[in-house]
Amino acid sequence: MVRLLALLGAVTISFSAILVRLADLSPSTMAFFRPAYALPVLLVLALASRRHDPRGPALRLATVLAGTLMGLAFVFWNYAIADLGAGAATVLSNTQVVFVGLAAWLLFGERPTGTALVAVPVVFAGVAATTGLGLAGAYGRAPVVGALWALANASVYASFLLLFRSMNRGRGLPAGVLFDASLGAALATLITGLLTDPGFSLAFVWPAHAWLILLALGPQVVGWLLILTALPRLPALETSVTLLAQPMLTVLWGRLIFAERLSWVQAGGVALVLLGILALSLGGTVRRRAPAGAGG
Repeated sequence: MVRLLALLGAVTISFSAILVRLADLSPSTMAFFRPAYALPVLLVLALASRRHDPRGPALRLATVLAGTLMGLAFVFWNYAIADLGAGAATVLSNTQVVFVGLAAWLLFGERPTGTALVAVPVVFAGVAATTGLGLAGAYGRAPVVGALWALANASVYASFLLLFRSMNRGRGLPAGVLFDASLGAALATLITGLLTDPGFSLAFVWPAHAWLILLALGPQVVGWLLILTALPRLPALETSVTLLAQPMLTVLWGRLIFAERLSWVQAGGVALVLLGILALSLGGTVRRRAPAGAGG
């Protein structure tokens, strides 16, 4: 049952970029309504489970603040989808595992694993190839710019995940934690939209907002809750493979729904990125520190 829940979560989230393309509004508008439409449902679920939520006001506020990074990542990702397409943008956004490892190397002095020393250059070679390398036939209205947006999303989202996991590991239930993070994301994208995006609008537009409601209730609520509930209970190998199902499925949906046909160079780049991410997920990016007093 746990494996089924994890797979359902990955499948649900794989439609995120597809729903963004179908809504086709300004990036900040879509980034705001994704968490905003999810908040009422998450609030009901959070209130229903509040007696079992041991987090105090300080930790909840910290989770809200961390959620602002999630909102900023949504904005960057929406720009990437517009410029590079749903499939490739989603694959490149999953390079967050690389940025988590880089942060550990630079900030905490952790030593990279042998796997990381090989896989990270492979991932970035794949990123470069996914831009099309300026060759004819590359998919996307601005694939190089889209790749840069995707990398910006991956780096900011990695920062969110580092904070989110460290503050809420073993604390609280998924609904309450996700409500706090989504609240922070909604506030951040509202401010970002009002200050930086001329196309930002709070007006209800049909059918664009129908797709945004599906985005909120599907990937943001159901998908996240399934993953937050199931993945901690699975072995590392199954977790890695399950999470990689999301970008692979998005590539498939993008081809079937929007005829996103990547060039051979881009398709090869996508394959390299996925292989590199899988290797990093299984082999790790940094070496574990030996316990204090351990020999050898």
